Amino acid sequence: MAGLGDPPGGTPEGVPGGGEEEYRSVVFDESFVRAARLQEFSAQERITDHAPAVRRRPPLRRAGLSRQALLLVVLIAVAFGTAIYMGVRHPYQNPSGERAAEPVRMTVVPLAPRDRVPGADDAAFLYEHSPAAHFRTAAEGIPVPGARRTAHFSEDQVLNALTTAKNYIVRSALDPGVLGGGEVRSVRVLLDPEQLHQFDESFEKPAADGHHAPTGWLVRFDPARAELADPEIRVDGSLRVVESNASTLEVTTDHTMVYALRPAGDARAQTSLFTVRRELHFRYDRDDLRMHQTQLVASYVQAGPLSCAENSANHLRPLLAGRTAGTGTPAGTDPYASDNATALCGTLATGAQPKV
Repeated sequence: MAGLGDPPGGTPEGVPGGGEEEYRSVVFDESFVRAARLQEFSAQERITDHAPAVRRRPPLRRAGLSRQALLLVVLIAVAFGTAIYMGVRHPYQNPSGERAAEPVRMTVVPLAPRDRVPGADDAAFLYEHSPAAHFRTAAEGIPVPGARRTAHFSEDQVLNALTTAKNYIVRSALDPGVLGGGEVRSVRVLLDPEQLHQFDESFEKPAADGHHAPTGWLVRFDPARAELADPEIRVDGSLRVVESNASTLEVTTDHTMVYALRPAGDARAQTSLFTVRRELHFRYDRDDLRMHQTQLVASYVQAGPLSCAENSANHLRPLLAGRTAGTGTPAGTDPYASDNATALCGTLATGAQPKV
C-alpha cells in the first residue's frame, strides 16, 4: 500500500526521489518529529513574554465636558436650586410679608335703654316706625361692592375676599339656627385653621376677657329668653377691601342688624326690636383666598336693649317688650389682672327705638 503522499502508482520511474527531492530540505522525517519537544505557553507567559495580539486604542478625546463632569454640574445646579427654594418656602417659616393668624380681639358693649322697651303685635309695624324702615332684608342688605384688582392681587382674588366676608356675616348673624344658640359649625369652617383653637375654647369656656366671647364671633340669643318673631331680619351696612401688603388683603365690614324678638315659647306675646351693630376686620393671605377661608382679626359689637348687669359674653339676653334695664351695673373690672378685659356698657339712644 502506498504511503501518505505517494502517488497511487508509487514513485514514477526515472525520477530520483520522486516529488520529495525538491522539498527534502524542509521536510522532517519521522524520527525528528518524534524527538521534537512541544511546549505551550500559559496565559500569563503569553502576556508577559509576548506582545498582546490586540493593541489597545487610545481613548477618544471628546470635545467639551465629559459625561461625569456634566453630571456633576447638573447635580450642583439642582442642589443650589433646592437650597434657594427651601429658603423661600421653608415649611417652618412664614413666606415674606405673610403674618401668622393673630388671636381675635373682641369687644361686646351692651346698650341699656333709658325707658321701657316698646312693643307691638306686628313686627312690620315696628320696622316701619324705626330707623330700620329703609333697611333691606337679610343677605340683600349685604351687597358686595365692585371688585377691582390691586397691585398684587387679581380681580377674582379681591372678589373672593369680599364674598367670603359676606358669607361669614350671613352665617354668623342671619342664620336662624346660629341665632337660636344651635350649631356653629357653619361659621367655624370659614375660619383660618390657626384660629380654630381659639374659636373652640370660646364655646367650651366662654369668658369676657376680650378673646373668648362667643358673641364676639357670632350673634346668638339666650334660647331660654328670646326667639325670632319674624325671620325677615333687616340689615344695612358696607364692606371695604384694601391691600395691606404684597401678601395680604384686608376687608372691613360695618353692618347694623335689626331683629324682631319675642319671649321664647310665647307666640302671643308682643314683639320688640333688638339692634346689633357689628364692625368686623378680616385678613386674607393667599392660602385663605385659595381655601375660601378668613382670619377674623377684630370684632366690635354694640347691642341693645340689654341690661348692663347681664353677662353678654356667652349669649345676648335681650330686654323684651315692656321691660326696663333696672339699675344694674356692669361686672367689675380688676385693674390688677392683666388678662381681664374692661367691662363696658352704654346707653341706648331714645331715637334708636321704634316710635309707638
